[in-house]
Amino acid sequence: MAFWDLDSLRLEAFRPGITSKAEIGNDLIMVCMEIGAGMEDAGHEHPFDQCGIVLQGRIEMFIDSERRILGPNESYFAPSGTRHGWKTFDEPVKILDVSLKG
Repeated sequence: MAFWDLDSLRLEAFRPGITSKAEIGNDLIMVCMEIGAGMEDAGHEHPFDQCGIVLQGRIEMFIDSERRILGPNESYFAPSGTRHGWKTFDEPVKILDVSLKG
C-alpha cells in the first residue's frame, strides 16, 4: 500500500506489548508502532540509520550518551552503529519509524 491514514491505520501484534504496521520496500522500512505502557528496550545497535517521530504519548529515548523525553511531533535520529534504546511511561506511545533495510 502506498498511502496510510494514521488515524485509522490498523496495527497488528508484533511482540508482547507492541503492535505495528510495516511497509517494506527495496531499501526502506516504514513502521507505525504502538508501544504499551511501562516497556523498555535497554539498548541495541545496527548497521543502518533509523529515524522517527512521536505521534502520541511520551517516550524516553537514548542515542549514545544523549537521553531525552520526547512527546508528540518530536523526532529522533540514530546513526548506524550507535547504541540506542527507549522506555515508555504510564501510557502507550505511538511512533512512526523509518530505517534503511538492513
